[in-house]
Amino acid sequence: MGESMTTPARYELSIGDSAYPDCLRDLPDPPRTLYVMGSPASLVPGLGVIGARKATPYGLSGAQRFAGWAAAAGVTIVSGAAIGCDQAAQLAARAGAGSTVAVLGCGADVDYPSGSADLLCDLRKNCAVVSELPWGAPPVRWSFVRRNRIIAAFSAALLVVEAGLPSGTFSTADFALDLGREVLAVPGAITHPESRGANRLIRQGATPITDVSELGDALRQAGLEVGFTNESERILLPSGSLERALLAEAQRPDDLARALDCDVVTIARRLGELEMEGRVVRYRDGRYGFVASR
Repeated sequence: MGESMTTPARYELSIGDSAYPDCLRDLPDPPRTLYVMGSPASLVPGLGVIGARKATPYGLSGAQRFAGWAAAAGVTIVSGAAIGCDQAAQLAARAGAGSTVAVLGCGADVDYPSGSADLLCDLRKNCAVVSELPWGAPPVRWSFVRRNRIIAAFSAALLVVEAGLPSGTFSTADFALDLGREVLAVPGAITHPESRGANRLIRQGATPITDVSELGDALRQAGLEVGFTNESERILLPSGSLERALLAEAQRPDDLARALDCDVVTIARRLGELEMEGRVVRYRDGRYGFVASR
């Protein structure tokens, strides 16, 4: 009993189990067994966020902004925990206590990449890390393309925040299209090689995403519930208090939560609502600031 308090729970979900995610059954070759560390309740369709491992500041900022906003809206973020855009997206989701699922190309109990070990530890305790490979399986090259189809299946919508050419993100996008999922992409400068892949996806029909309002519309179109209107949460946050705090200085969600004696989820959702209204902006360092009126 005591060990279960510190050791993440492990599950082996067979395709016939009631807890097996229905979205994976859309695959022509679904995993016969899904190995899970964490909570099976986290395994719901969400927003897949993927991008370059050697990400630029622009790509990292896009991953953080859009994943953080969607997670604050109650949408589960799905990614692969890779260094770069994947990690940035999942860390942003967790910064606001949001839900995110990591799909690995190795055993769900393996810390790969090692640079994401802390993230994976957090997800195993508070969200979920999954794989179709058995416990302890090492990463091998072929397993990542296979992994990508699972990310696509978990994604009601898939957002490519940055990708060059060639890029492994294309296999995930192809799987998503084959499954009838919405494919979204963040456009980049035509002069930047790191943006050629995302720009090509847009040229081929992916929906361009340039702000959180467009993302919200796309997520609703994909059938996801995007919510910032829970009245019980509004009661916990006195009217105008967040706005007044941000007028004084730009702050991070966790700092605002401490200053206002409020839970960080409520703060993150209100920030997302204000960002959608164009009243606040998220800076690269994770702070939010009020947009000066003109």
